[in-house]
Amino acid sequence: MINFIVNALKIIFLLGFLIFIHEGGHFCVAKLCKIKVKEFAIGFGKIIWQKQGNETKYTLRLIPLGGFCSMEGEEERSENEGSFSKASIPKRIAIVIAGATVNIIFGLLVYFVLMSTSTTYVTNEISSVLDGYVAQEVGLQQNDKIVELDGKKIKNKYDLSKAMTKVTEPNDKNEKYNGEEISLKVERNGQTLEYQIKPTEIKTKNTGIYLDKNCKIISIEKDSSAEKVGLKANDKITKINNQEINGDYNKIVNMIQEKGVNTILITVERKEQQITFKFTPDYISSYYLGVNLKQAENTLANHLIYGGIETKEFAGSILDNIKMLFTGGVSVDQMMGPVGISEVVAKTSGFREFIYMLALISLSLGVTNLLPIPALDGGKILILIIEAIRRKPLNERTEINIQLIGFSILIALSLYITYNDILRIF
Repeated sequence: MINFIVNALKIIFLLGFLIFIHEGGHFCVAKLCKIKVKEFAIGFGKIIWQKQGNETKYTLRLIPLGGFCSMEGEEERSENEGSFSKASIPKRIAIVIAGATVNIIFGLLVYFVLMSTSTTYVTNEISSVLDGYVAQEVGLQQNDKIVELDGKKIKNKYDLSKAMTKVTEPNDKNEKYNGEEISLKVERNGQTLEYQIKPTEIKTKNTGIYLDKNCKIISIEKDSSAEKVGLKANDKITKINNQEINGDYNKIVNMIQEKGVNTILITVERKEQQITFKFTPDYISSYYLGVNLKQAENTLANHLIYGGIETKEFAGSILDNIKMLFTGGVSVDQMMGPVGISEVVAKTSGFREFIYMLALISLSLGVTNLLPIPALDGGKILILIIEAIRRKPLNERTEINIQLIGFSILIALSLYITYNDILRIF
């Protein structure tokens, strides 16, 4: 019971706080622009607390999964003084964009603080060379600094991993890196040495299955061996080769990757039935230099520098995920709604992990809200830009219909995502 209460409080605080700062952004900029705010609300549904200010009514509502900042002339155009619809376009855009901007800035600042207080920064300097890999073969040494790979500057471990990924995953998805030479530059004793090398190939089994911590299948790669035999998302793996898994995610990975075992029996629970599938995993090739890199010195300057680097990459990963949603790299089935987010937040352990989730969700919320979809802030900005180009507003009925269509699509998408969230949990 205590765990339930603690988890509920964590979820309510996180969602409520992020909504508060989002709507607070709209509110503050609206006040600066002298726009009348009729109500500032956290939550939806029945009012459980309210206070009337000089101009604005402040309310706390029963369902803490949203909120709003209701302005004069926002929903229906008004000629009254302080009306949103009578403000200049730059002012209206500033008000609309403020909520998402606050979420993005907050998320980045929190993540920067987290990363700046970490001690796990990894440089581009080699601490050791692994036996049997190409780095050893060509003579790379301890204390060498990897400064460039195929024309890409390398400053830390992340840069190296990213450069290797781009080498091994070309833009053409139908092609695969097959061991071509790449150019590697290292700095040794003040000199720059250049090598033409072929990264060492390591083959691993690939089932095409993506699992959560409870051994439930989240998604399956298209055309993978798992999809071909009939495995589906939301199947829960209970046995591998007739051995009980007992919810041990690592046991599944180790048994699948076991050498000398090519044919695999996977037993899953699907709608209270046990079904066994027999298949042979595909093999995929990964390529490595074979080096370990040194951690950075524990100095304030390094904390700030690497904290900034990590924060930049964090923001980039969020943008990449949004991009993949539109290019097909991420399916709607992999998205999370309030139910899925609540489950993840409830499972956080410790203050640092909770704050990390706060930053991640805040940044995701801010970026998503700026997508040019009607009913989102980005859709409203798009309509304002169209108004600026036309030099006159859209017909009020047309604008309302556009917003209603966008809202309907978002509601349908939310219901579908929530349904998937519930399936993943239960």
